[in-house]
Amino acid sequence: MILTIDYQLITFSIIDIAQEAATFIREQSGKFKRSDIIEKGLHDMVSYVDKQSEEMIIKGLKNILPQAGFIAEESGNAIAEKFNWIIDPLDGTTNFVHGIPLFSISIALKEENSIVSAVVLEVNSRECFYAWKDGPAYCNGLEINVSTTQKISQSLIATGFPYSDFSRMISYMQVFDKLMRESRGIRRLGSAALDLAYVACGRFEVFYEYGLHPWDVAAGVLIVERAGGKLSGFNGSDEVIFGKDILASNGNVHEEMLAITKECFENMEETD
Repeated sequence: MILTIDYQLITFSIIDIAQEAATFIREQSGKFKRSDIIEKGLHDMVSYVDKQSEEMIIKGLKNILPQAGFIAEESGNAIAEKFNWIIDPLDGTTNFVHGIPLFSISIALKEENSIVSAVVLEVNSRECFYAWKDGPAYCNGLEINVSTTQKISQSLIATGFPYSDFSRMISYMQVFDKLMRESRGIRRLGSAALDLAYVACGRFEVFYEYGLHPWDVAAGVLIVERAGGKLSGFNGSDEVIFGKDILASNGNVHEEMLAITKECFENMEETD
Protein backbone atom coordinates (compact mmCIF):
# COMPACT_ATOMS: atom_id res chain seq x y z
CA MET A 1 0.00 0.00 0.00
CA ILE A 2 1.32 3.46 -0.93
CA LEU A 3 0.90 5.96 1.89
CA THR A 4 0.13 9.52 0.78
CA ILE A 5 1.28 12.10 3.29
CA ASP A 6 -0.13 15.62 3.48
CA TYR A 7 2.86 17.41 5.01
CA GLN A 8 0.99 20.69 5.43
CA LEU A 9 -1.82 19.02 7.35
CA ILE A 10 0.66 17.15 9.50
CA THR A 11 2.46 20.40 10.30
CA PHE A 12 -0.72 22.09 11.51
CA SER A 13 -1.47 19.04 13.64
CA ILE A 14 2.02 19.28 15.17
CA ILE A 15 1.39 22.95 15.98
CA ASP A 16 -1.74 22.00 17.96
CA ILE A 17 0.24 19.43 19.95
CA ALA A 18 3.10 21.87 20.59
CA GLN A 19 0.70 24.56 21.77
CA GLU A 20 -0.92 22.15 24.24
CA ALA A 21 2.51 21.24 25.63
CA ALA A 22 3.48 24.92 25.79
CA THR A 23 0.41 25.67 27.89
CA PHE A 24 1.51 22.97 30.34
CA ILE A 25 5.07 24.36 30.47
CA ARG A 26 3.85 27.91 31.11
CA GLU A 27 1.58 26.67 33.90
CA GLN A 28 4.47 24.84 35.54
CA SER A 29 6.98 27.67 35.22
CA GLY A 30 5.43 29.47 38.19
CA LYS A 31 5.38 26.32 40.33
CA PHE A 32 8.77 24.87 39.44
CA LYS A 33 11.42 24.62 42.16
CA ARG A 34 15.12 24.03 41.61
CA SER A 35 14.87 21.05 43.94
CA ASP A 36 12.88 19.38 41.13
CA ILE A 37 16.00 19.23 38.93
CA ILE A 38 17.58 15.91 38.03
CA GLU A 39 21.22 15.96 36.88
CA LYS A 40 21.63 13.78 33.76
CA GLY A 41 25.33 14.58 33.36
CA LEU A 42 27.82 17.40 33.55
CA HIS A 43 25.78 20.64 33.41
CA ASP A 44 22.96 18.60 31.80
CA MET A 45 19.65 18.96 33.61
CA VAL A 46 16.16 17.55 33.26
CA SER A 47 12.95 18.08 35.19
CA TYR A 48 9.48 16.59 35.46
CA VAL A 49 8.39 19.39 33.12
CA ASP A 50 10.64 18.08 30.32
CA LYS A 51 9.46 14.53 30.87
CA GLN A 52 5.74 15.22 31.14
CA SER A 53 5.70 17.58 28.17
CA GLU A 54 7.50 14.96 26.08
CA GLU A 55 4.93 12.34 27.13
CA MET A 56 2.14 14.69 26.02
CA ILE A 57 3.85 15.35 22.69
CA ILE A 58 4.54 11.67 21.96
CA LYS A 59 0.95 10.71 22.79
CA GLY A 60 -0.36 13.32 20.36
CA LEU A 61 2.09 12.44 17.59
CA LYS A 62 1.19 8.74 17.77
CA ASN A 63 -2.33 9.73 16.77
CA ILE A 64 -1.06 11.54 13.68
CA LEU A 65 1.25 8.86 12.33
CA PRO A 66 1.02 5.63 14.34
CA GLN A 67 3.71 3.86 12.29
CA ALA A 68 6.39 6.49 12.99
CA GLY A 69 9.29 5.95 15.35
CA PHE A 70 10.81 8.44 17.79
CA ILE A 71 14.15 10.09 18.43
CA ALA A 72 13.49 11.98 21.65
CA GLU A 73 15.70 13.70 24.20
CA GLU A 74 14.14 12.19 27.32
CA SER A 75 12.59 8.93 26.07
CA GLY A 76 15.44 7.75 23.87
CA ASN A 77 15.14 6.17 20.44
CA ALA A 78 12.54 3.78 19.04
CA ILE A 79 13.48 4.12 15.39
CA ALA A 80 11.16 3.02 12.58
CA GLU A 81 12.17 2.23 9.01
CA LYS A 82 10.62 5.19 7.16
CA PHE A 83 9.12 7.86 9.43
CA ASN A 84 10.60 9.14 12.69
CA TRP A 85 9.68 12.03 14.95
CA ILE A 86 12.62 14.01 16.36
CA ILE A 87 11.56 15.80 19.55
CA ASP A 88 12.91 18.23 22.11
CA PRO A 89 10.09 18.95 24.56
CA LEU A 90 11.91 21.82 26.25
CA ASP A 91 14.91 23.25 24.41
CA GLY A 92 16.47 25.65 26.87
CA THR A 93 16.00 23.74 30.12
CA THR A 94 18.71 25.78 31.86
CA ASN A 95 16.85 28.98 31.00
CA PHE A 96 13.60 27.44 32.28
CA VAL A 97 15.20 26.31 35.53
CA HIS A 98 16.63 29.77 36.20
CA GLY A 99 13.46 31.63 35.28
CA ILE A 100 14.80 33.10 32.04
CA PRO A 101 11.77 33.22 29.72
CA LEU A 102 13.42 31.96 26.54
CA PHE A 103 12.84 28.29 25.75
CA SER A 104 11.09 26.34 23.05
CA ILE A 105 9.50 23.13 21.86
CA SER A 106 11.05 21.54 18.77
CA ILE A 107 9.31 18.82 16.75
CA ALA A 108 10.36 17.46 13.36
CA LEU A 109 9.21 14.59 11.17
CA LYS A 110 11.92 12.75 9.26
CA GLU A 111 10.97 10.66 6.23
CA GLU A 112 13.88 8.36 5.48
CA ASN A 113 16.82 10.82 5.22
CA SER A 114 14.89 14.09 4.91
CA ILE A 115 13.04 16.36 7.34
CA VAL A 116 9.58 16.89 5.86
CA SER A 117 7.73 18.79 8.59
CA ALA A 118 8.99 21.05 11.37
CA VAL A 119 7.71 23.21 14.20
CA VAL A 120 9.61 25.38 16.69
CA LEU A 121 7.37 27.07 19.25
CA GLU A 122 8.76 29.71 21.61
CA VAL A 123 6.79 28.96 24.75
CA ASN A 124 6.45 32.43 26.30
CA SER A 125 6.23 34.75 23.29
CA ARG A 126 4.07 32.10 21.55
CA GLU A 127 5.89 32.68 18.29
CA CYS A 128 5.45 29.55 16.22
CA PHE A 129 7.91 28.89 13.39
CA TYR A 130 7.07 26.09 10.99
CA ALA A 131 7.65 24.65 7.55
CA TRP A 132 6.96 21.55 5.50
CA LYS A 133 8.52 19.84 2.50
CA ASP A 134 8.44 22.03 -0.64
CA GLY A 135 6.55 24.81 1.15
CA PRO A 136 7.56 28.24 2.51
CA ALA A 137 8.59 28.89 6.11
CA TYR A 138 6.21 30.71 8.42
CA CYS A 139 5.95 32.44 11.78
CA ASN A 140 2.42 32.73 13.17
CA GLY A 141 0.89 32.54 9.71
CA LEU A 142 3.21 35.01 8.00
CA GLU A 143 5.82 33.85 5.50
CA ILE A 144 9.40 34.43 6.65
CA ASN A 145 12.73 34.70 4.86
CA VAL A 146 16.36 35.00 5.82
CA SER A 147 17.99 38.43 5.77
CA THR A 148 19.61 39.93 2.68
CA THR A 149 22.78 40.99 4.52
CA GLN A 150 25.88 40.46 2.38
CA LYS A 151 28.83 40.60 4.80
CA ILE A 152 29.85 39.27 8.22
CA SER A 153 30.73 42.85 9.18
CA GLN A 154 27.02 43.69 8.91
CA SER A 155 25.83 40.51 10.63
CA LEU A 156 24.49 39.59 14.05
CA ILE A 157 25.73 36.14 15.02
CA ALA A 158 24.22 33.49 17.31
CA THR A 159 26.14 30.71 18.98
CA GLY A 160 25.97 28.32 21.91
CA PHE A 161 28.51 27.44 24.58
CA PRO A 162 29.45 23.76 25.00
CA TYR A 163 28.48 22.43 28.43
CA SER A 164 30.17 19.02 28.47
CA ASP A 165 32.37 18.56 25.38
CA PHE A 166 35.30 20.94 25.75
CA SER A 167 37.60 19.11 23.32
CA ARG A 168 37.29 21.80 20.63
CA MET A 169 37.25 24.88 22.84
CA ILE A 170 40.52 26.35 21.57
CA SER A 171 39.21 26.45 18.01
CA TYR A 172 35.78 27.58 19.18
CA MET A 173 37.30 30.54 21.03
CA GLN A 174 39.36 31.45 17.96
CA VAL A 175 36.14 31.70 15.95
CA PHE A 176 34.53 33.65 18.79
CA ASP A 177 37.46 36.09 18.88
CA LYS A 178 37.32 36.74 15.13
CA LEU A 179 33.57 37.28 15.14
CA MET A 180 33.69 39.63 18.13
CA ARG A 181 36.06 41.80 16.13
CA GLU A 182 34.51 41.45 12.68
CA SER A 183 30.71 41.24 13.18
CA ARG A 184 28.02 43.44 14.72
CA GLY A 185 27.89 41.19 17.76
CA ILE A 186 27.40 37.70 19.12
CA ARG A 187 24.40 36.44 21.09
CA ARG A 188 23.86 33.26 23.09
CA LEU A 189 20.16 32.58 23.68
CA GLY A 190 20.36 29.11 25.20
CA SER A 191 18.03 27.38 22.70
CA ALA A 192 19.53 26.12 19.44
CA ALA A 193 16.06 25.59 17.99
CA LEU A 194 15.29 29.29 18.47
CA ASP A 195 18.70 30.31 17.14
CA LEU A 196 17.87 28.53 13.90
CA ALA A 197 14.36 29.96 13.78
CA TYR A 198 15.79 33.46 14.22
CA VAL A 199 18.18 32.90 11.31
CA ALA A 200 15.16 31.83 9.25
CA CYS A 201 13.24 35.04 9.99
CA GLY A 202 16.24 37.34 9.50
CA ARG A 203 17.01 38.30 13.09
CA PHE A 204 20.38 36.57 12.93
CA GLU A 205 22.56 36.16 9.86
CA VAL A 206 24.49 33.19 11.27
CA PHE A 207 24.19 30.50 13.90
CA TYR A 208 27.04 28.10 14.66
CA GLU A 209 27.63 25.56 17.41
CA TYR A 210 29.16 22.14 18.04
CA GLY A 211 28.17 19.31 20.37
CA LEU A 212 24.46 19.45 19.61
CA HIS A 213 21.99 16.57 19.24
CA PRO A 214 19.50 15.81 16.45
CA TRP A 215 16.54 16.96 18.59
CA ASP A 216 18.21 20.37 19.06
CA VAL A 217 18.41 21.15 15.35
CA ALA A 218 16.17 18.90 13.21
CA ALA A 219 13.14 21.19 13.10
CA GLY A 220 15.19 24.38 12.75
CA VAL A 221 17.16 22.97 9.83
CA LEU A 222 14.07 22.58 7.64
CA ILE A 223 12.74 26.00 8.66
CA VAL A 224 16.04 27.66 7.69
CA GLU A 225 16.12 25.78 4.37
CA ARG A 226 12.56 26.74 3.44
CA ALA A 227 13.23 30.37 4.43
CA GLY A 228 16.06 30.52 1.89
CA GLY A 229 19.03 29.92 4.16
CA LYS A 230 22.01 27.61 3.89
CA LEU A 231 23.38 24.94 6.22
CA SER A 232 26.58 22.96 6.50
CA GLY A 233 29.07 21.60 8.96
CA PHE A 234 32.07 23.67 10.00
CA ASN A 235 34.08 22.01 7.20
CA GLY A 236 31.36 22.43 4.58
CA SER A 237 29.86 18.95 4.93
CA ASP A 238 26.17 18.41 4.19
CA GLU A 239 25.46 16.44 7.37
CA VAL A 240 24.08 18.83 9.98
CA ILE A 241 21.39 16.90 11.88
CA PHE A 242 23.57 13.99 12.99
CA GLY A 243 26.91 15.73 12.50
CA LYS A 244 29.35 17.09 15.06
CA ASP A 245 28.65 20.74 14.29
CA ILE A 246 26.30 23.06 12.45
CA LEU A 247 26.63 26.32 10.58
CA ALA A 248 23.40 28.01 9.47
CA SER A 249 23.28 31.31 7.61
CA ASN A 250 21.27 33.53 5.30
CA GLY A 251 23.32 32.08 2.44
CA ASN A 252 24.95 35.36 1.43
CA VAL A 253 27.54 35.26 4.22
CA HIS A 254 27.94 31.48 4.31
CA GLU A 255 31.22 31.22 2.43
CA GLU A 256 32.77 34.04 4.46
CA MET A 257 31.70 32.35 7.70
CA LEU A 258 32.75 28.93 6.45
CA ALA A 259 36.24 30.24 5.73
CA ILE A 260 36.50 31.25 9.40
CA THR A 261 35.32 27.92 10.82
CA LYS A 262 37.48 25.93 8.40
CA GLU A 263 40.59 27.93 9.26
CA CYS A 264 40.12 27.77 13.04
CA PHE A 265 38.95 24.17 13.38
CA GLU A 266 41.33 22.70 10.80
CA ASN A 267 44.22 24.40 12.57
CA MET A 268 43.28 22.57 15.75
CA GLU A 269 42.96 19.24 13.97
CA GLU A 270 46.40 19.68 12.47
CA THR A 271 47.94 20.26 15.90
CA ASP A 272 46.18 17.30 17.60
